[in-house]
Amino acid sequence: MTPEDLVEIERIKQLKARYFQLMDQKRWDEWADVFTEDVVIDTTEEGSPLIHGRQAFKDYLPPILESVKTCHHGHTPILTRTGPDEAEGTWAMEDMLWWPPDSPMEHLWGLGWYEEKYRREADGEWRIAHLKLRRIRVEVDGKEVGLGDRPASGDRMNTAD
Repeated sequence: MTPEDLVEIERIKQLKARYFQLMDQKRWDEWADVFTEDVVIDTTEEGSPLIHGRQAFKDYLPPILESVKTCHHGHTPILTRTGPDEAEGTWAMEDMLWWPPDSPMEHLWGLGWYEEKYRREADGEWRIAHLKLRRIRVEVDGKEVGLGDRPASGDRMNTAD
């Protein structure tokens, strides 16, 4: 690994940190900018549709999370540059979500990992080009649930985060 690789990997780590922070702060316009225009979002394991494009993801996720307090963490990244302007990586993740009192659920806690591909674009910035979320554990209101046990997104459960 070269010193340049280390610098670019650090830039990708900062990108992912912005992804988490901006989502939790509900700064949706800035959050959308961490993705390429043609991003593919795969949270289909959670019952979500496969999403193609930055705007489609921005149209999908913010309405689900707008009234939900969230805390997302990414840990222990393994990142590799696969070309001068491409990279891929895996992140361990943890998220905690708290719904408002009038919701059918109160709290979700999840663990899993993100598998991602990144692309450096013409403006020199790295962006997420492909995001795949896989969970290994989900608890709703303190009880472990399986993927088939969770309500659909219309029930404000499917977080696609």
